[in-house]
Amino acid sequence: MTDFTRRGFLGTAALVAGAVGIEAAAAEDDPRSYKHKEDLEALPNFHYAMEASHARVTEGGSAREATIKQLPISKGLAGVSMRLKPGGIRELHWHAIAAEWAFVIKGRVRTTVIGPDGVSETNDFNPGDVWYFPRGHGHLLQNISAEECHFILIFDDGAFSEFGTFSSTDWLGHTPPHVLAKSLGIPASAFARFPKEELYIVNGRTPSKEVPPNHAKMQKLAPNTHRYPLMDQEPYETFRGGIERRVTVKEFPISTTMSGVVLNLDPGAVREPHWHPNADEWQYIISGHCHIGVFGSSGRSRIEEFHQGDAGYVPRGYGHYIENASDREQLQILIGFNHGQYEEISLSTWLAANPEGILADNFRASDDLVQRLPDHRVFIASKDGPGV
Repeated sequence: MTDFTRRGFLGTAALVAGAVGIEAAAAEDDPRSYKHKEDLEALPNFHYAMEASHARVTEGGSAREATIKQLPISKGLAGVSMRLKPGGIRELHWHAIAAEWAFVIKGRVRTTVIGPDGVSETNDFNPGDVWYFPRGHGHLLQNISAEECHFILIFDDGAFSEFGTFSSTDWLGHTPPHVLAKSLGIPASAFARFPKEELYIVNGRTPSKEVPPNHAKMQKLAPNTHRYPLMDQEPYETFRGGIERRVTVKEFPISTTMSGVVLNLDPGAVREPHWHPNADEWQYIISGHCHIGVFGSSGRSRIEEFHQGDAGYVPRGYGHYIENASDREQLQILIGFNHGQYEEISLSTWLAANPEGILADNFRASDDLVQRLPDHRVFIASKDGPGV
């Protein structure tokens, strides 16, 4: 590829992405489709330094969140970075408005989850594992390693707040003791020692190496597991500029409303411009730093620099790309989607699906330049360009 450099490739990408944004803006739930260009607001900020934000800290751990409150553009997804001390327990709780999809970065976590049919499952999770709990299913999390554990939680509703979940201590603390006594067969006086407010994350005893039996004598076991060892799988696709691991409802049947990707990009590599027709995208930088460009129609575009611990968001249908901004370090980014099926349309695929003459006329480009465009999907390009 002589004069078709990476800069030229990305320049063409920005030009073509205009049509992508126009399609997205025409969606029925997007009020911008009814406005003139001069009436449109600038593309909102899609970058949030989550790990630099204020944390909720308790005796057993801490949590930071990125919701529609901190990142107003993130209407479809929210995220939490949670750390538990050894033995720390994120107490029994449930989420009324969102399902929970999680990725373990460090340490080991034991979870127990129960559904409305009384079916439950207890699992141990290692770094690189994913869990999924459907909306409204009760669950708890415990660090079973000797070091602090760290995991990222993603929820399929931007209005969700980890600090507004339905926690067991909060609920029982605000329920009359005589009602608890009648319901659970324990004297009302016994509940006087129960917490009156939410504990959120508590210190727990040293966990056993083996999964302990549940209190229930007749336990109903879940037919579909809530655990998927994502990083133990072979990469979904491998390119000269990086690799992608992907998990969808096809590989992880219980995860009906969410899917996810762990993307590794080599120094200078680019996840080419693309869009997702069916889902919003929530991002967390596990390591490295990158540039993410987003296009939102009518000339509105924005490029932000992301560092380790930052969160980002791309609305459904918006054109975007990810570029590793380092010339030495690999980039690893966690990406969650609020749809069980993964769908994407990449720039190279879109262009290659059209006749060359149409492309030349569309971009007022020479036939010679158009003939040198990739005739296949690039997906990830190395620092020197596609196929290099």
